[in-house]
Amino acid sequence: MRPITLFTGQWADLPLSDLAPRVRGLGYDGLELACSGDHFNVQRALTEPQYVAEKREFLKDHGLTCAAISNHLVGQAVCDPIDERHRAILPAHVWGDGDPEGVWRRAAQEMSDTARAAALFGVPTVTGFTGSGIWHSAYAFPPTSQAYWDAGFEDFARRWTPILETFGAHGVNFALEVHPGEIAFDTVTARRALDAVNHHPRFGFNYDPSHLAYQGVDYVGFVRAFPERIFHVHLKDVWWGRGTGEVGVFGGHTTFGDARRMWDFRSLGRGDIRFQDVIAALGDIGYAGPLSVEWEDARMERWHGAGESLTFARALDFPASGQAFDAAFSAPASAKQEGQP
Repeated sequence: MRPITLFTGQWADLPLSDLAPRVRGLGYDGLELACSGDHFNVQRALTEPQYVAEKREFLKDHGLTCAAISNHLVGQAVCDPIDERHRAILPAHVWGDGDPEGVWRRAAQEMSDTARAAALFGVPTVTGFTGSGIWHSAYAFPPTSQAYWDAGFEDFARRWTPILETFGAHGVNFALEVHPGEIAFDTVTARRALDAVNHHPRFGFNYDPSHLAYQGVDYVGFVRAFPERIFHVHLKDVWWGRGTGEVGVFGGHTTFGDARRMWDFRSLGRGDIRFQDVIAALGDIGYAGPLSVEWEDARMERWHGAGESLTFARALDFPASGQAFDAAFSAPASAKQEGQP
């Protein structure tokens, strides 16, 4: 059975000392620690000799493991056109004075430092975002040429290849969460991103079907398209085809939970994702890593959601078979029970 973990990004307002015992009390196996709040601090990991040892011991004392840390927010700033919104999501030392050139440089350094910190912590995977200099052109108006998009992927490769080299030097994988707003947001752009970094062995994906499904992307097919690049998995549900008909797939500048929205994230089992198909595909490619619950549902109290999501995930997963189901049909006669024909 794959371990079921909780991604702490949506709980960064709580100190880890409060969060961890309650998560363990629900029955989770571990945490995917976000580099937010006091959950995991990259610079402390690099500069304070006891920090990672104490963090590991704290998790062990609470019966929890950690197989991945997340630095989605800083990764977003590596390629994005920087504006005032980024100030709210970045550490002060990365934001600095907000000058874009400085933010890009410091964000890239922080992501390289995250690889070093993960290695010290003994964690094999960093999940995150890349940002994108061309997401704003997704609708292709004003008319947009392939040369324009090629330049965007080249910019992504120029900024991220040195970071990925650091990941490689420290034996850590970077798992991009394929997501609107990133350099890869569907299967085609994921392939294009892989090509851009020359299929760097440390670049893969944090698979989350919720970000693909409402776009109309074959989210089960995505797993089968990248069998060796699924480095980590988020379990999150979503529904679509709802709302009043006033808001479409682009969101209508509404907030999550607005009843007019065509799509919205839901607690596990309350949306439209075919999770049985997802689990079958993950089994077929041999994925044995954690299933990390990323709980997001604007309509539900989060602790209720964390509990029901764990129950859903436990019922969803199952151990792989060690034999063919029809092997018993060819068993020798001596192995048959006495009295059977």
